[in-house]
Amino acid sequence: MSIFSAPVFDATVIYQGQELFKGQGAATIWAEKVGKELETPITVEKIGTGWALCGQVDGVDVKWGIYGQRLSRIGAA
Repeated sequence: MSIFSAPVFDATVIYQGQELFKGQGAATIWAEKVGKELETPITVEKIGTGWALCGQVDGVDVKWGIYGQRLSRIGAA
């Protein structure tokens, strides 16, 4: 099962229409899980009042937030 199909039960916040992790700690835990699955470094970045996951996939900068309790790409990185 992909980490992208696992539910995200951590607290979230909405910032400019994007659902993000509320805490840096939770975002960091998910960044480690995503990094392990994608075999690439994933970091966390503060966006407004929340935290997003950031990394590169196939040479493209990507940011992930949450949509419907699943990880989802958000806006242009």
